[in-house]
Amino acid sequence: MPRPQHSVVIPVYNEGDGIPSLVTRLELLARNIREDTPKGREPETVEMIFVNDGSRDRSGEALDAAAAQNPTFKVIHFSRNFGHQLAITAGIELAQGQTVTVIDADLQDPPELIRDLISKWRQGFDVVYAVRRTRVGETRFKLWSAKLFYRLLRKLTDVDVPLDTGDFRLMDRKVVDSFLKLRERHRFVRGMVAWLGFRQTGILYDRAEREFCETHYPFKKMLKFAFDGITSFSTVPLRLATYLGLTSASVAVIIGIWTLYTKFYSGEAIQGWTSVMLVILFLGGMQLLTLGIFGEYLGRVYDEGKARPLFLIARTVGFHDQNK
Repeated sequence: MPRPQHSVVIPVYNEGDGIPSLVTRLELLARNIREDTPKGREPETVEMIFVNDGSRDRSGEALDAAAAQNPTFKVIHFSRNFGHQLAITAGIELAQGQTVTVIDADLQDPPELIRDLISKWRQGFDVVYAVRRTRVGETRFKLWSAKLFYRLLRKLTDVDVPLDTGDFRLMDRKVVDSFLKLRERHRFVRGMVAWLGFRQTGILYDRAEREFCETHYPFKKMLKFAFDGITSFSTVPLRLATYLGLTSASVAVIIGIWTLYTKFYSGEAIQGWTSVMLVILFLGGMQLLTLGIFGEYLGRVYDEGKARPLFLIARTVGFHDQNK
């Protein structure tokens, strides 16, 4: 079976209700891409790679059924849930296309936009990312926190991560090959792609409201994702720990001088319990915060040192005819 010109990677986690609609739109997308083929060339083909990230609903069965009906649909089943970023990585590893596009399965990002991403790629761009102009159905807190995170990340790191973007993007084969050389465990894919460089551009789009299931990024996961993004590309938090230590030491010296002055020159004995407790709590808090920051980085070094596989694949569907 000849290699496809384009690959689309779709991580899936508990999206069973939306898979029929997703499959219909992806089939239409594949037909439209074939029709978009420049004149004089063989019709361009597309492979759709679904990565079942340990779903607990009927997502796996629905994906297998879709692959049985359409040979361009391929499925990777993880042995358990490894997380969104590792699901993306697995799909990219097995993708064979000259371009590889990553898109979520919840249909908030329109598959139809992939045609525009390919059009930009044909103009010579190596990475084409989708920029969220509007985000329908998002809470004010999520909109505010996302905006703050992207701007904070840009301030803290040397990597120019495009503002208001997710993982919805197209990559040329040479970018994919470079991406696959990056093997860190705590992955922040959009930052890793930005770090690679190459010629990149964006396309604006309006993000739709989620129709099926609930979001798989509650506040706790969003916070962890933010930590992964910052600690993967910045040592500023470590320097911040140093600044906090210097600040707390300076405050302690000032309070010490004030204490000595009050005792020996003002003639007033310090009753002291409140002041002592405030100083102890302040210094203790700074120490714990500093230890926590160091712990975040040390934990990542520990995970990397174990050198375990990034993910484990239980089985695949549709890859048996693929040329490696």
